[in-house]
Amino acid sequence: MKLYYSPGACSLSPHITALEAGISLTLVKVDTKTKKLEDGSDFLAINPKGQVPTLMLDDGEIVTEGPVIAQILADLAPASNLAPGNGTKARYKLQEWLNFITSEIHKGYSPLFKPTTPEDYKPLAKAQLADRYAFLNEKLAGKKYLLGDTFTVADAYLFTVSNWAKYVGLDLSPYGNVAAFMARVAERPKVQQALKAEGLV
Repeated sequence: MKLYYSPGACSLSPHITALEAGISLTLVKVDTKTKKLEDGSDFLAINPKGQVPTLMLDDGEIVTEGPVIAQILADLAPASNLAPGNGTKARYKLQEWLNFITSEIHKGYSPLFKPTTPEDYKPLAKAQLADRYAFLNEKLAGKKYLLGDTFTVADAYLFTVSNWAKYVGLDLSPYGNVAAFMARVAERPKVQQALKAEGLV
């Protein structure tokens, strides 16, 4: 399988997932501005959306959207416990978290990275993210990870997008449980391995 990624982008989440699951992937770096691969070929020919992560399965089928890719990888290695079994209440809870992270946290950062976003809108975007982190801070009280004591694909995703806070000037220090979560995930050996592989540490 091939994982098309860009260093530090949301593709870090399935990269972490694959390492945690013990799944061997070929990493293919994408320049998300030019939509070119390192060999100069056109990424849009692989994924017309032009976005990472993109997963090419062994049979050549292309899968897009990070939360879906992460679940595919987790299901390929059920013993890793990175996702509860399909059809269980715990799986639905995981999917609830994945949807929340993708729509409320991930997309909340988008305007802060766009050069076309008006400067007077950015404080509003940060305030909305702060509100979401206050909610997360409550939900993480007394828990190691989003679903309890077990690290899942939702934690890899939350860690990945929350890492962006430092690049946009969003202070997460008021949220002690979130800060402790970030430190806890960062200490995981496979997370360190992914960060090093992408040149982020």
